[in-house]
Amino acid sequence: MTTAGTEQERKSSTFVTWRNRIIAAVATLAVLWLSYLILAAFIPRWWAQRLGEMVGSSFAKGIWYGLLMGLICTAVPLLLFLAAGLFWRKRAGKFVAGGAAVLALVLAIPNLMTLTIVWGNSSAAHAGERILDVDAPGFRGACLAGAIIAAALFLLVAFLLVRKRFRRHRADRQRNEPEKPSVSPETPANPPEVGTN
Repeated sequence: MTTAGTEQERKSSTFVTWRNRIIAAVATLAVLWLSYLILAAFIPRWWAQRLGEMVGSSFAKGIWYGLLMGLICTAVPLLLFLAAGLFWRKRAGKFVAGGAAVLALVLAIPNLMTLTIVWGNSSAAHAGERILDVDAPGFRGACLAGAIIAAALFLLVAFLLVRKRFRRHRADRQRNEPEKPSVSPETPANPPEVGTN
């Protein structure tokens, strides 16, 4: 009787725990979806207005600010993600890697907001495109060019780091291997002649 009651309480407790988790997950998803809808209607237009104020309808400023923002807001986050990957297995690395990843996401926000204008298909995104066409000419193309340059620089830095680590690993492995004899085992000085006693 006691074990049956304990078993039933355990099953009831497990059911309540999973029910609460499912309700919390559904509520979180609903809040995230509503936040997305609100931000999708607000961010593209607001960000385009801020860029328009910054550029002031100047084609030269639009190109300059676009290149600068595309370069910095792409290169720095990518390098921070690379640093997070390199520090992950070191002492206190998970904390450093987490901090670097959060900082990378924060620094990538301007490019992400520009992407909401370029790739968005909402009315706010279309309004943002029109604002950028008039108040920030050249910004979008220059931002894309800066992002491509930043990605190429990141790939170069990543290649050099990976090559350096590979060479260091290969040198360590060769240093730890025992030396092999360079000469074959010696033959006897006077080998016995064949057919003689």
